Amino acid sequence: MTVGFAMCGSFCTFSQVFPVMERLAAEYQVIPIFSPVACTVDSRFGTAESHIRRATEICGTAPLHTIEQVEPIGPKKLLDALIIAPCTGNTLSKLAHSVADTAVTMAAKSHLRNARPVVVAISTNDALAGAAENIGRLLVRKNYYFVPFGQDDALNKPTSLVADFEKIPATLHFALQGKQIQPLLLGR
Repeated sequence: MTVGFAMCGSFCTFSQVFPVMERLAAEYQVIPIFSPVACTVDSRFGTAESHIRRATEICGTAPLHTIEQVEPIGPKKLLDALIIAPCTGNTLSKLAHSVADTAVTMAAKSHLRNARPVVVAISTNDALAGAAENIGRLLVRKNYYFVPFGQDDALNKPTSLVADFEKIPATLHFALQGKQIQPLLLGR
């Protein structure tokens, strides 16, 4: 099985996401995909170069990062599933409104033409504010499956939600059967 693993710029979660990518790469062929931010921005959580290097070491291939590179995913049926982890509020909004202007959103659009699953692991500070509508749009859309999520710091960031990245493999398992893993909402 071939799985796309798309990463967006929620850098604070990369330390949780890379080990999951590693576990999946031990079992499947994993093709890394980076958003423009994930591919170019240095942050206090590491440099873009170090993140690219780590994904390349894990997957054995450099991350795809342009629209031209990911567009063939659908026509050539390159993936059995696509994981977007972390999925930022920005990418979530674009997915909910069918905007395909980055490597990650184009990968999803191209992949969905084959009615294959897209697993979404959100990480956004405005999930219970502006992004809530977009979560709702995708929850009811066919072939989108969410990794269980909950508030990560209810007192200091009351509108923030983050996926339990450890549940990505289980969510993928259910998504391949056309089912949403439950429970979806986690208490933290």
